[in-house]
Amino acid sequence: MGRWEPNACGRLEQAALELYGERGFDGTTVAEIAGRAGLTERTFFRHFADKREVLFAGSAMLHDLLTTAVAEAPATAAPLEATAAALEAAGAVFAGRHDHSRRRQAVIDANAELRERELIKLATLAGALAAALRRRGVPDPAAALAAEAGIAVFKVAFERWLGDGSRDLPHHIRESLDELRAVTAAR
Repeated sequence: MGRWEPNACGRLEQAALELYGERGFDGTTVAEIAGRAGLTERTFFRHFADKREVLFAGSAMLHDLLTTAVAEAPATAAPLEATAAALEAAGAVFAGRHDHSRRRQAVIDANAELRERELIKLATLAGALAAALRRRGVPDPAAALAAEAGIAVFKVAFERWLGDGSRDLPHHIRESLDELRAVTAAR
C-alpha cells in the first residue's frame, strides 16, 4: 500500500488491533503498526500521539456527542432522562462496530495500564455529563449522581452488548436504564 491510499487513520487502527491481538499491547511497536498499515511512523504520529491513542482516539468525539445530546434534550427532561438521551446517542455511534469494539476491549482487558486509562476516560465522560447537566440548571449533587449513574449504565450496557451482538447498544442501554430504575424504585 502506498502513502496515497485513503483512510490512513482507519488502516493504522486496524493494523494496531491485529498486532495487539497477535503480540499483545506491550509486544507491539509503532513501527510494526505503521508497517502493517503500509505507512510510515511519521504518518502514525500525524494521527496518534502514541500507541495507546489508537484505542482511545474517539474519546473527544464521544465527549462532544454526550454533552451536545444533554444540551439538546427537552427542557422538561429530568436529569437522568437527559443523560439517557445522551447515552442512546452515543450508543448509536457503535452501530456496525461490534467486532472492532470486542477486539478493542480484549486488548484493554489484557493490560492494566489500558484498563486504568479506560477508567480515566469514563470518569472524564462522567465529569463532562455532570457539567452539561449543571449548564441545564441541575444542581449538585443531582447532576453528579445522574452523570455517574449514566456512565455506570453505559459501562454495564457496553459489556452486555459485547457479549450479545444480536441487539444494538442502544437496546442494552435502555434495558440497563430500566434495571437501574427498578433497583432504585424497589423497597
